[in-house]
Amino acid sequence: MRKILVLVLALSAVAVNTSCKKEINKIGNTVLKSNLSDANAIIDFNNNFLDSYKSSTDNIESILKYSQAAETKAKGGRVLIMPMVINIRDFNISKIKEIPSGFGKDKNAIEKDFNTYKAKIESIRKKSEELKSYINAEDYKDDSGAKAERLNKEIEAEAQAFYIVGESIITKIKPATDLAEEEILKDHPMKKYIISSKGIINLLDSTMEILEKQYTGGFNESVAKNKYDELEKAVGNNEKLDFNVTDSQYSSKKTQFESVNTKARNFLDNYRKLIRNSKETGTISDGDIRSLDSSYESVLSSYNSFVK
Repeated sequence: MRKILVLVLALSAVAVNTSCKKEINKIGNTVLKSNLSDANAIIDFNNNFLDSYKSSTDNIESILKYSQAAETKAKGGRVLIMPMVINIRDFNISKIKEIPSGFGKDKNAIEKDFNTYKAKIESIRKKSEELKSYINAEDYKDDSGAKAERLNKEIEAEAQAFYIVGESIITKIKPATDLAEEEILKDHPMKKYIISSKGIINLLDSTMEILEKQYTGGFNESVAKNKYDELEKAVGNNEKLDFNVTDSQYSSKKTQFESVNTKARNFLDNYRKLIRNSKETGTISDGDIRSLDSSYESVLSSYNSFVK
């Protein structure tokens, strides 16, 4: 199971003060030459990349299911229905014309990773098309499924490389993205609601990371419960915020802000169920982790709608 990190603010049209931040170069290894143009370019890159990563991940996960089933079928195994490959057109990757200069000395490393990222996507798609042609023509009857086995292994290896380089890009762009968000949000009327809600998303990310490790490595009730308590407190604090933004451009966002809290509360409901069930069995079930993953995506979707 692969988590896609949170999509961050898409507020490039917001008018904010463009004065420079002090001691900005002390944060991480990135120097953001702080002006509105740099901040917007970084936010745009971040959003376009993360949208691309999510759609490409969905596509690649469907290809992996198909390639595994194809190998089984080609080698004489029973496959009732071949999985469908989700062909999601990645329009966002074409929006990225260059790596913003605001990433400073990390720019070249990000560009190198991004080129690898694009190459892996193309390689996986080409190999999947080759595999589909092989299966449709029933060429496995000529080689007892040898080509399907080879292509499946190659697709799995390329997919793993895709995930690694995708996560690497996200790690590299995060320091500058956080600073760019800070710059853009500086005078924004929804600042406190966005920051508080993003805190929930960050906790959800770390929660899912912990639970996914426990899903494969064994359930730890104490760790899971401590994370639940931390998240419940954050959700409660967010619910206490009175959304009283008077700016007509943002006053309608109240419903979306409330939706974030409602979906987050539903996540907590499913989280309690997971803890209860896992405590009894010592393991996290497929159904419980899928249910929590679905709840996570629901909160994330509400948050993205709120900040866009």
